[in-house]
Amino acid sequence: MADPSSYRPSPGQIPDSPGVYRFRDEHRRVIYVGKAKSLRQRLANYFQDLAGLHPRTRTMVTTAASVEWTVVSTEVEALQLEYSWIKEYDPRFNVKYRDDKSYPYLAVTMNEEYPRVQVMRGHKKKGVRYFGPYAHAWAIRDTVDLLLRVFPVRTCSAGVFKNAARTGRPCLLGYIGKCSAPCVERISAEDHRELADEFSDFMTGRTGTYIRRLEKRMTDAAEEMEYERAARLRDDIEALKKAMEKNAVVLADATDADLIALAEDELEAAVQIFHVRGGRVRGQRGWVTDKVEAVTTGDLVEHALQQLYGEETGDSVPKEVLVPALPDPVGPVQEWLTGRRGANVSLRIPQRGDKKALMETVERNAQQSLVLHKTKRASDLTTRSRALEEIAEALDLDSAPLRIECYDISHLQGDDVVASMVVFEDGLARKSEYRRFQIKGFEGQDDVRSMHEVISRRFRRYLAEKEKTGEWVEEDAAESGDGAGGPAGGLKDDDGRPKRFAYPPQLVVVDGGQPQVAAARRALDELGIDDIAVCGLAKRLEEVWVPGEDDPVVLPRTSEGLYLLQRVRDEAHRFAITYQRTKRAKRFRASPLDDVPGLGEARKQALLKHFGSLKKLRSATIDQICEVPGIGRKTAETIAAALAGAAPAAPAVNTATGEIMEEEEPGTTADPSGEPVAAGSPDRRRGQET
Repeated sequence: MADPSSYRPSPGQIPDSPGVYRFRDEHRRVIYVGKAKSLRQRLANYFQDLAGLHPRTRTMVTTAASVEWTVVSTEVEALQLEYSWIKEYDPRFNVKYRDDKSYPYLAVTMNEEYPRVQVMRGHKKKGVRYFGPYAHAWAIRDTVDLLLRVFPVRTCSAGVFKNAARTGRPCLLGYIGKCSAPCVERISAEDHRELADEFSDFMTGRTGTYIRRLEKRMTDAAEEMEYERAARLRDDIEALKKAMEKNAVVLADATDADLIALAEDELEAAVQIFHVRGGRVRGQRGWVTDKVEAVTTGDLVEHALQQLYGEETGDSVPKEVLVPALPDPVGPVQEWLTGRRGANVSLRIPQRGDKKALMETVERNAQQSLVLHKTKRASDLTTRSRALEEIAEALDLDSAPLRIECYDISHLQGDDVVASMVVFEDGLARKSEYRRFQIKGFEGQDDVRSMHEVISRRFRRYLAEKEKTGEWVEEDAAESGDGAGGPAGGLKDDDGRPKRFAYPPQLVVVDGGQPQVAAARRALDELGIDDIAVCGLAKRLEEVWVPGEDDPVVLPRTSEGLYLLQRVRDEAHRFAITYQRTKRAKRFRASPLDDVPGLGEARKQALLKHFGSLKKLRSATIDQICEVPGIGRKTAETIAAALAGAAPAAPAVNTATGEIMEEEEPGTTADPSGEPVAAGSPDRRRGQET
């Protein structure tokens, strides 16, 4: 625990101007980002007597080891920079709203030649019109099913669309009148796009005009005694009205607004958002956050606005945002929202009438959300804390291992040997820090040597990071030799950003028994690391092995600590197996043509299409190869030489019947399940894959 006075800057060093500040811990990781109208006054609040600080603020300043700041011109710039840094650094002490699900949207892909109506989740894409979010995907599908009768827009995937165009037959929706079937040219691309525009207009709330138009057409058809057409129009009107009834009118003046309400206690806060478009509730979402420092309701509203509109532009930001409390000051936030929308945005507290009544409804939803969250979380927190305490007690650790890393080795009969590293923090998986390794130090199957290599490489990188940041200096630590696959990252000059191996665990868990544990401990000892505990979890009897002990530590079967170790081990095994299978699949798809310089994918496909198989291509003459369009004589000679130098593939075998089959791909065929199997390789039963 650091003493804040050890890194407190002198008052004269801190400028009295707007800016953004960052607190970093001893590993140079950014743990808190904040903004201030006056940096000098704001930072002075953190360096007062610890007894006068909010408990979470006190924890933050004692965890930090340094503070730095950046001066900006205006408070709006400070707001923008604060949001960017929170997204970039993911500081552990900042208010972060945790959304436990990805809310579905109704999307119309206007960026395609034939726009498609579908359910979408995740990041928004350019050129796609979104409506929602909705609480459930089935609510979207119910609405779409009603509207397709009137607006028969395409809903099929690209594969179904292409297959229908190829066969000249539409899908079932085309036959029953719920798709205009542009795939078989029953409607032109222009008319189909106009249909998609009408669908979008209806979803945005322009319903009255369209229904009145249909009613007039129905009346005209009845007067002309075209009763069948009039009946169809009548049914269309009923379908539209039924779809509208699913979203009751809550604001009579066809308002476009977002209503944000909060429910909070001393520890946590829940936020609920209702999206009102055209006077109707079109979507709802909610988040929960830990109050990691002393924040007001206005501060929580400001963070919610950043989270909600930080990536939005244009009409995605409504004209009116109703909140329970205004940020202090409100001017920069309102100016920022106006900049995101490109037009004036009203940020205010509803005082009376329908908007006040609807805000009370949103507040009740927030209260219920907080109660439900605390009911779930109480059990989760208690269980995880007990599990970490049991592990610390069983392994005789000084404190609970808040960061646990687990390693596993995976291979198939000694081929494609890989390793995985998974990370659990506070008993929860932190998937952004998972890493993958290829074993490069030797060939063949040796789990002990593989474990030693992986641990050495991982912690050599950690020592390199410590040397780089000035925390540790030793000549031998400069060697990094990571050789790791996995998520992008690597060493970076600006240390606050996520990196591959920057932060040490309190406990290393290996999948295995005494030999693997000894190898991991030996790797750490060779690097001079003696402050990280090591244990292994053997699959046979779920025994916990520690270095230098002849007998395992046996945790009770009902132990939460054992259950957590099992979860960590199983997750490492799953991650390793997934990577190993990916590498194996790539190897099976490999071809001697891959090594021919200058031969791209298109010409490889042309060669295989022309000759039918690699076997026939191998037996072809140079003149025959030259007959393939795009293949010159020089390239043909190179291909012939490459195929002549490559070892012929073993015959493909049907693993179910033993029948020798005609080769289609080099050295591979498919088993009855459809998975490729190397010819002549042993049957891939579960017990052979580790």
